[in-house]
Amino acid sequence: MRVTDIQHCEVRPGRLVEWSLSPAAVAAAARLPEDSRPPAYIQESHIRTARSVREDGLFVPTWLGTSFDIPGPVDLDALEGALVGWTLRHETLRSGFRWSGDEMRRFTLGPDAVSLRREVVGDFTDPAELVRHLQGRFDVAADALGWPNFLYAAVVRDDCTSVYLAFDHSNVDSYSIFRLPAEIHELYTAYAAGGPAELPPVASYVDFCELERADADKVDDGHAVVDRWREFIRRCDGRLPGFPLDLGLAPDGPLPEQRLMGEMLVDADAAAAFEAYCRPYGGSLVGVLAATSLVLHGIGGDPVYRTVVPFHTRVKSRWSESVGWYVGGAPIEVPAAPDLPAALAAVRAQLQANRTMARMPLARVLRLLGTDFRPTSPDLYSIVSYVDARALPASARWAELKVYGLVRVSYGDQVCAWVNRLHEGLWFASRYPDTDTARKNMRLYVERLRDVILSVAAGRFGDVPALPGPRTPVSPAGRSVARSGSASPVPTPPRPGTRG
Repeated sequence: MRVTDIQHCEVRPGRLVEWSLSPAAVAAAARLPEDSRPPAYIQESHIRTARSVREDGLFVPTWLGTSFDIPGPVDLDALEGALVGWTLRHETLRSGFRWSGDEMRRFTLGPDAVSLRREVVGDFTDPAELVRHLQGRFDVAADALGWPNFLYAAVVRDDCTSVYLAFDHSNVDSYSIFRLPAEIHELYTAYAAGGPAELPPVASYVDFCELERADADKVDDGHAVVDRWREFIRRCDGRLPGFPLDLGLAPDGPLPEQRLMGEMLVDADAAAAFEAYCRPYGGSLVGVLAATSLVLHGIGGDPVYRTVVPFHTRVKSRWSESVGWYVGGAPIEVPAAPDLPAALAAVRAQLQANRTMARMPLARVLRLLGTDFRPTSPDLYSIVSYVDARALPASARWAELKVYGLVRVSYGDQVCAWVNRLHEGLWFASRYPDTDTARKNMRLYVERLRDVILSVAAGRFGDVPALPGPRTPVSPAGRSVARSGSASPVPTPPRPGTRG
């Protein structure tokens, strides 16, 4: 799936229709007793961070979503049936949180109380105006601190209808978004034919939250995983790792606005050749991280590339089709390598040693480490993520159906990069601070990452090792991850109003 923002997903004019949870359903939720199942640690961390940032006076939307087309004239009643049916299948969408003092308490709406309200907003002839409206509506309706925190929309035309769905991140991850278009299409086709789709039931993310939290709460501060995180953070100068390039940020400046980069990195043939070359070491995930370590060392000069690699936590098949935020992180440290094979071997060894650490929620680890800082940025650390999406349902039709994964680009001082293997090749997307320095260095990173992959694909292995030094100035004193001061065993509490 091509990850982008709402401004770059081919929004076209048409009649806008929106669906939200009905007032009756919202009123029923307000009367609900507490659901004893707790939030996942990642949900709690996300919502607490949103609250901290909001208290500092900054509204930072963090929703995720998707857009896709339904060809031909649309049956709005069938589409509404599909949206209701999909909402009922995934319990997390019916579940929210209330504050009781400083504690988050869950409530969950029963299936019989779920209904959607349809509203015809009107006709839009200007795509830019439509984009502004959609983004504004999603910012408010898919807010981390509100409930319900999702919104469905469709732009209706005679020849096709574009569907847009947005959710607060606490309910979905990228894998949930990747599976969504095919499931909605299947439900819509069934309802348009006169009956509900016969889809198998899916497990509940709310149940997963309870199980994961119970397991995490059994761990104490002497656990081996906690010790390994403690040492990793100590070697990161007492912080979780940022992106090891100069991003043009003042150490104590305000949270910067971000911008998006999205483009095809290489075509299908080059992606296949790169995968074949990296397969003995574990495949393209290892390859992307190894190439990144070579490139970043060549640009910034850091002797070790430290990052947290996101992994899904759907370790049992029962969760495979469930919508939720099934993500953990594993730390890796990759010393500067003389060539790509050495970097591949180093990344493989780190992932083999540390991948299971992703099953322990990082928020639980930080609590055990004694961190009690007040988050002021929506991202605790920078990431480079890799997903091979080709096996997902209907992925071969994503280009035809104009399927996009949507991220909200707003504020943040970290770099989040996603490399997705599609049938057409490797798609790269990133959101990063909108500064001149960051734009230059991120462009340099992407071009050199492409160079490494194409060199491998062309069999020019001699071009891979010796990456030249930076073509743009990178000031180590200005790097967001190279802060002065002595190392500390846990993240240093940031001052309110500054970046964490």
